[in-house]
Amino acid sequence: MISSEQLSLSYGSRVLFENVDIKFTPGNCYGLIGANGAGKSTFLRCLAGEQEPTSGRVVVGKSQRLSMLRQNHFAYDDVEALTAVLMGHARLHQVMVEKDAIYAKPDFTDEDGTRAAELEAEFGELDGWNAEANAGSLLNALGITDDKHQKLVKDLDDGEKVRVLLAQALFGDPDILLLDEPTNHLDVDSILWLEEFLLEFKNTVIVVSHDRHFLDKVCTHVADVDFQKVQLFSGNYSFWYESSQLALRQRQDANRRKEDKIKELKAFVQRFSANASKSRQASSRRSQLEKITLDDIKPSSRKYPYIVFDTQRELGKEVLFVDGITKRVDGVTLFENLRFSISKGEKVAIAGSDLATSTLLQVLAGEVAPDEGELRWGRSANLGYFPKEHDRFFSTQLNLIEWMRQFSTNQEENFVRSFLGRMLFSGEESKKSANVLSGGEKVRCMLARLMLQDPNVLLLDGPTNHLDLESITALNNGLLKFGGSMVVSSHDVQFVDSLVTRVIELAGERYYDLHMGYEQYLADEARLARAGKSHAP
Repeated sequence: MISSEQLSLSYGSRVLFENVDIKFTPGNCYGLIGANGAGKSTFLRCLAGEQEPTSGRVVVGKSQRLSMLRQNHFAYDDVEALTAVLMGHARLHQVMVEKDAIYAKPDFTDEDGTRAAELEAEFGELDGWNAEANAGSLLNALGITDDKHQKLVKDLDDGEKVRVLLAQALFGDPDILLLDEPTNHLDVDSILWLEEFLLEFKNTVIVVSHDRHFLDKVCTHVADVDFQKVQLFSGNYSFWYESSQLALRQRQDANRRKEDKIKELKAFVQRFSANASKSRQASSRRSQLEKITLDDIKPSSRKYPYIVFDTQRELGKEVLFVDGITKRVDGVTLFENLRFSISKGEKVAIAGSDLATSTLLQVLAGEVAPDEGELRWGRSANLGYFPKEHDRFFSTQLNLIEWMRQFSTNQEENFVRSFLGRMLFSGEESKKSANVLSGGEKVRCMLARLMLQDPNVLLLDGPTNHLDLESITALNNGLLKFGGSMVVSSHDVQFVDSLVTRVIELAGERYYDLHMGYEQYLADEARLARAGKSHAP
């Protein structure tokens, strides 16, 4: 168990949260949600003891071990991957190091023998004999193969480093597990494995994530950071979202009814207060008026962008015809003799390795040429392409108004500002330099650029990366209303599944064109067999 007592944190006049009393109990998984900047990750660091609160305290159960997924990719650069995982259980690793040091001594004494026996007993109690095997299994499950277990962490790519840190956090069955964005840099199969792992996990989990499918699958409760408080709700994210929207609508409806009643009473009082025969009734109405108070609907810190792809140009029946295209990179075949067509209004997911899916979308967008074969777009197609790697668009000191003008035939400032405003860049925010934007801000700018192009065909590569839950929800809702055709690649299961009815899987020299939903595809036994996966964690 872990709890907070009157926990508060502020930076000068800015209060993130105050007087938080909350208890997290074993057997439950808590999704910590809130707008960007609300203090989710900071609250998690307070729980981990890595951030000193302004006031209050955090209480951890006696003898309970806490483990946290850290985002410092360089802390273990000079450590082998398997050892870095073992270091997730600090005491076990200390025992292993001390024990090995004693056995390596050339002048082994009786005192050394006694100490070694003590360490061996503790080593057994901590399940040390299975430690390396368990650590290796975690790495394998997260896509770090045996040949990389003895590599130094600095020799792994960034995505692999994140997976090592995740394995480190999960290792050794901690009593309290704190996870900050654990699905970042994971492929879909690794995310599904992590979901199953956490469903089987018997202790306390607190997780920050922008992946709605993940939160819905693993969470028993939601801890909402808003209004400078942390409030606890039972149920998963979707239940919290629908409940909160319903409660807000009910409160707004109640206020509207009260406002109507106030207007009616005011009109009566104003009309009859000077009329002697009606004075008693007017006095009664005035008394009623004084008793009516409007519920205070606090302005949430959450902000939802306004995302609409309102296509002006009608698509013809035939949108895209792909005829036997092949692409190889550094001798590796990403796809070969790929043939498919897309018709009006069809929405298709591309699955496979990140390199293969991104390359195919680049080929479709005309940014990369295939090695063989050809593709033809219908005459009426107006392409809008969202690339996964888009930093090149922001290597400029132009402010956002000037940045948007680059992509607009209408140079009127108010016109350009309207697209920025939809994506929450208003007032002084629209005067930011493009080269200082955060990852999420860059994505919102790219989406504003995409809306400006008025496309009737969308090519989307990882469009939810770096976005908060509110922006993902807004994008998802906007795309559900989009009447054109779409090709999308993303690791966000709920996002993709809500949009597509067809999946094309790229598997090197073979491909699979499957007319099914994305979740159905992920659970398909034939796909699992091809990937060498099973349902079990």
